[in-house]
Amino acid sequence: MSYSLEDVLYALQLHVQNLAQEIEQSKILAAQVLIRDLRLRSEPVALSEAEFKVFSQFGDDGIIQYVINRLNLPQEDRKFVEFGVESYQESNTRFLLVNNNWSGLIIDASEAYMNAVKQGGLYWKYDLTAVSSFITRDNINSLIKNAGFEGPIGLLSIDIDGNDYWVWEAISVVNPAIVVAEYNGIFGANAPVTIPYQENFDRKAAHYSHLYWGCSLAALCHLAAKKGYAWIGCNSAGNNAYFVKKANEHLFRSCSLPLDFVAAKFREGRDENGQLNYLDQKTGFNLVKHLPVWDVAKNAEYTLFESALN
Repeated sequence: MSYSLEDVLYALQLHVQNLAQEIEQSKILAAQVLIRDLRLRSEPVALSEAEFKVFSQFGDDGIIQYVINRLNLPQEDRKFVEFGVESYQESNTRFLLVNNNWSGLIIDASEAYMNAVKQGGLYWKYDLTAVSSFITRDNINSLIKNAGFEGPIGLLSIDIDGNDYWVWEAISVVNPAIVVAEYNGIFGANAPVTIPYQENFDRKAAHYSHLYWGCSLAALCHLAAKKGYAWIGCNSAGNNAYFVKKANEHLFRSCSLPLDFVAAKFREGRDENGQLNYLDQKTGFNLVKHLPVWDVAKNAEYTLFESALN
């Protein structure tokens, strides 16, 4: 029996898909063993000790499982909102969706990405809502509410590489038990600073290095305190910070700045041709130190260099 090239390619495609599904299932099963181990720990551990990766970029899948198990959230709060998800192949909430069967809302500026999610298997298997929109501090509440999410939720994940501080500050329509927010390690451990708000901010256009975006960890901690949250740590990669309600901070190890600051381990800086140049954090800082930042504690604008001196 002879087979056409089309038949062979189709069979190969099916084989690759089946292999990918088997690998994914194996990773989920292995993660479930780790989760059971985490549940047995009565004393709080450093978040880095809970890390594992299934769908998250770094070890955040494990951290999130650890935190939700410590909190023991009621069934009605087991919902998430995550924005800045791109294709949703790599995200902070996909494991919550698949492993824990949470309901969720994801938002991304790319209509193509959100359409791809809607056409994929996740969309009929799980209670997932995908919305395409460029997020601003003026539209975020209506985007969330119009998608059917309001009031208490389990987790809010913020990663838009830009106005992260200003958008979290504006969110009032949901009341998350956990907030995961990305910080820019280039901005250092001490100064509570963010980029000045620009509605159409684009990190690629803001500076060729792609290193000028978002806010410092100290700025997130400042905002968290105003909103009634406590900082409980970061992932070991040095990009995501975790916050829980002040009433629940006793369930976790205490943290303070600058002692528990986690510097970024990854090197995502780019040269003027847009190519990765693998700069360390100090060199990256020197590239963008002349650019303006807003000190959220002093309500004043400085250069990034000046903010480090204040």
